[in-house]
Amino acid sequence: MRGLFLALGLGFVGLGFLGIFLPVLPTTPFLILAAACFTRSSPRLEAWLLDHSHFGSTLRDWRERGAISARAKWLALAGTSLGFVLFYFDSEPGLLLTLAVALLMLSGLAYVFTRPSA
Repeated sequence: MRGLFLALGLGFVGLGFLGIFLPVLPTTPFLILAAACFTRSSPRLEAWLLDHSHFGSTLRDWRERGAISARAKWLALAGTSLGFVLFYFDSEPGLLLTLAVALLMLSGLAYVFTRPSA
């Protein structure tokens, strides 16, 4: 099982790295998953993530208190809003699909904004 968690953790780090450059792919959730996998497989890699100069404080805040920074919350709102506008005007979806996507996005934002602020 340790090898499986190590492979998953490395895969999540890779997806998180891609998320830095691809706006539709989130970075932090993949790094949170990577840290959880490294907890079960590699204390050295877990420490590397938690001590990382850019992502470490975000990961520690999440792990310790389930907290998301106010800046990250507002960036999530801006990104989600932009994504919805692009979706709506680029694809001209029907009413049902528009409502489904809006509900999904609002559910995600509700989750983010109900977490404690770091």
